[in-house]
Amino acid sequence: MNLADSQKLIHQAEYAKKLRPLLPPEAFLPDSSKLVILLINLAILLLGWSIARQLDRWPLYLLWLYLPLAVVMGNSVMVLISGSHDLIHGSVTRNNYLIRVISLLGLALGWMPPTLWKVVHNRMHHNTTNSLADPDRSYLYEQPKTWAKWIQNLLVPSDEVNPIGLTLGMITAWGVYTFRNLTAVLLFNREIDYIPASFKVSAKERLTIAGEFLAILTIHVSILTYLQFEPIKLLFSYFLPIAIGYGIWIFYIYTNHLLCQMTSVNDPLLNTISIRVPKLVALLHFNCCYHTEHHLFPGMNSDYYPMVQDLLKIHYPERFNLLDSGDVWRLLMQTPRYYKDENTFTNWLGEKTVPCPLNRM
Repeated sequence: MNLADSQKLIHQAEYAKKLRPLLPPEAFLPDSSKLVILLINLAILLLGWSIARQLDRWPLYLLWLYLPLAVVMGNSVMVLISGSHDLIHGSVTRNNYLIRVISLLGLALGWMPPTLWKVVHNRMHHNTTNSLADPDRSYLYEQPKTWAKWIQNLLVPSDEVNPIGLTLGMITAWGVYTFRNLTAVLLFNREIDYIPASFKVSAKERLTIAGEFLAILTIHVSILTYLQFEPIKLLFSYFLPIAIGYGIWIFYIYTNHLLCQMTSVNDPLLNTISIRVPKLVALLHFNCCYHTEHHLFPGMNSDYYPMVQDLLKIHYPERFNLLDSGDVWRLLMQTPRYYKDENTFTNWLGEKTVPCPLNRM
């Protein structure tokens, strides 16, 4: 990016400095009521598993009656991941013990150790959003065609993705993402080529991540043991809810950044997207759809994101990426997924050149 272009970028801190005085002080206080919501969703999962333990006594023709509960459990999986994300940002409580315990339980079904999430998301992604240093960005075309890049090519929405691969990706891509980052840290913890941007952790963090992973593994084995490793019970109350939860969560992740240009300066209005979803959905998911707002104020009580959005519409209407969720999805399905340069997408073979549809430069 040339000097003229870089001067058009505005750092996150500048937006925050301008907008924060326009927001009420209580917007930046922890909201402990969300702990109750997280515990309710944990209770929903426990209830679902306790009912599933009896599924071997149900007639086969009545098993479909469990499906609505499986859907509710799937939503709870997503809410626990999303809520733990807020918890680790400090917007729910400042009690470190509660953060460690609840986030471990909340992220367990996503196989994500909280310390790893804090590093890759809070430390790396939020400070280097959609730049060369961001491990969460899309791959560059010029990066090696590793196993992880190949899997992304099969699973992530694009103009060339196979419908079967896309469907499979909706329920597995989060697991691939977690596996990719876990192995990068626990096995190597150095520069490697199968994640978009390498990152390292300290020896203490690495040990903590390993311990948290073993705790998460124990939780999963305990669930499977409680369900007696019976296929019907596992399918309806373990695999199906996890698949639904991953699908909802990865939909938000796909629509957060994948259509945006890369930026050398962390400019959240250009490198993130906020989407419109039904109000009930936004309420259930801690306003997860307000993603630009979250990048401006990561530690803010998410109840106040709509207020931030109103301010963005007033002060930065020409820069703010706010689209209907369906429109973002259609654009994802009409464009390739690799960065040819900061403002251009290309496909696996480098045969196409498609400008980023939200490019502001």
